[in-house]
Amino acid sequence: MAKIPRNFRLLEELEKGEKGIGDGSCSYGLEDGDDIMMSHWNGTIIGPGHTVHENRIYSLKIDCGETYPDVPPTIQFVSRVNLPFVNKENGKVDPSKLPVLAHWSRNSSIETVLVEIRREMASFNNRKLPQPPEGTTF
Repeated sequence: MAKIPRNFRLLEELEKGEKGIGDGSCSYGLEDGDDIMMSHWNGTIIGPGHTVHENRIYSLKIDCGETYPDVPPTIQFVSRVNLPFVNKENGKVDPSKLPVLAHWSRNSSIETVLVEIRREMASFNNRKLPQPPEGTTF
């Protein structure tokens, strides 16, 4: 099967991200519309219901390097959050602690990562973790 070039793949993801994902609980788009390399993205996750994250809006920075989608993007929370896979000092997501990044494949996408993070927020171990005050940032 032919490999889709990086820019075609990112254009596809941009189009999908601008339309919104499913129920609108996750969204993403380019940080700067003039970024012709489509490297720097912003993401938003609305916290899942019936958890400590409910009604919170989390902002993230997503960086798709030159080797994306062969290599996963780097993800960093801008909004302060307490999750086992997020560095408490700088908000960076540790790829080894988040399965979608640890077991990355070319079929995964920015959407896949955001949906997985939201799923982790709702997981039994994370749904009641004490959180920093709403609105605080790294």
